[in-house]
Amino acid sequence: MSSGNPKLKLGALTALVIGSMIGGGIFSLPQNMAAGAESGAILIGWAITAIGMLCFAFVFQTLANRKPDLNNGVYAYAKEGFGNYLGFSSAWGYWISAWIGNVSYFVLLFTTASLFVPAFKGGNSPAAIAAASALMWGIHFMVLRGIKEATFVNTVVTIAKVVPLVTFIVFALFAFNSDVFTTDIWGASNPALGSVTEQVKSMMLVTVWVFIGIEGASVYSERAERRSDVGKATVLGFLCILALLVSVNVLSAGVMRQAELAGLKDPSMAYVMERIVGSWGATFISIGLIISLLGALLSWLLLAAESLYSASKDGTMPAVLHKENDKGVPVNALWASNLSMQVFLILALFSEGTYLSFVKLATSMILVPYLFSTAYAALIAWRGETYEADRRNRTKDLTVALIGVIYGVWLIYAAGLKYLLLSSLLYAPGVLVYLKARREQGERAFNGIEKVYLAVVLATAAFAAFALARGDLTL
Repeated sequence: MSSGNPKLKLGALTALVIGSMIGGGIFSLPQNMAAGAESGAILIGWAITAIGMLCFAFVFQTLANRKPDLNNGVYAYAKEGFGNYLGFSSAWGYWISAWIGNVSYFVLLFTTASLFVPAFKGGNSPAAIAAASALMWGIHFMVLRGIKEATFVNTVVTIAKVVPLVTFIVFALFAFNSDVFTTDIWGASNPALGSVTEQVKSMMLVTVWVFIGIEGASVYSERAERRSDVGKATVLGFLCILALLVSVNVLSAGVMRQAELAGLKDPSMAYVMERIVGSWGATFISIGLIISLLGALLSWLLLAAESLYSASKDGTMPAVLHKENDKGVPVNALWASNLSMQVFLILALFSEGTYLSFVKLATSMILVPYLFSTAYAALIAWRGETYEADRRNRTKDLTVALIGVIYGVWLIYAAGLKYLLLSSLLYAPGVLVYLKARREQGERAFNGIEKVYLAVVLATAAFAAFALARGDLTL
């Protein structure tokens, strides 16, 4: 950044952090949580998430400060700490998470649009998939021509995100009924929900999904007026997002009972608002969400392509993904990302995959990059690497990183066997891409421990393919 560009103060940095994390997930939060948990378990789940995600936030900030040379993405931490294959796996998982997340946004967008165009019902009807595909390729060719988001669009999108959320919270606060919230607070009258532990597990992937992007806060480090403000902005932004999410979730549970919330269509916040103020409330929330998603889609489409492009710079991905067109757009990475999205949009048509299904799959794919990042932070703190002149913070950082590792392992457990198997099916084809990248670098593909990891991935993927063929596993 040139010295002539203004530096960002704490308030501006915090706003950037908040804006990068608010997506479409919060608009579907009431139903997504109520589908598997009662209000008591939801409170416990948010408490666990608050601690775990705050540790993730601290870990990413610590790594950004202590390893400023590792600036090619989250995967760089896994590669530096655990070798080429785990570094590649993190990059591969992060990329897949990005474009599957986009698929979930397309489904949510056209589910919401079905309020105005009935043919889009469910977000995965033939009309919805055709419209989503047309929109995706329209954005694709705009990006190839070098068209970027304008400041005006960003401003509109930010307002579209915040205004409906704040409006909803204000109305829901007055409509909140403590009797509704506390009736059967642990779900004892609904055996289908299972134990409190099972209920907490059911909501874990959704809570991670709404925080995806927290690792991106460190990208603003160079623009900070004071570098110490970046850590403060990360925490303040996290706390603001947490307050919004918990408010929307908890207040909804005081407006409608669990069974009612669980039966809502996406975006469920619109229907809770309709219960409070009437039909205009659903329209108001839905329009805000549509504008927000339209604005967010371009950023996420670029993110998917840029995650491949970035990993190709240091040979983690094949060199073909580093190609740019004359507008500076990573053309091959963009084609790879959007063709993958197109395949999954078609799968959504035939598999009846819902928004929540894609959210859980996208989240399960990003767990590997998150887990290895926190493990790397724990590793350097354990070794004392970069702490030679700062022993005072070593114990604190090690403790935070270890809590992050425990939380990451818990998330993989909470994801359940279904999404573990589906994830393995998506990780396995990456082996061919990895082998190509290693050949280009003239390096051996696997060492001893990496062969064990590869065997586990391939064996799990083979089992998943068998279960998929038998119909025992579905999206």
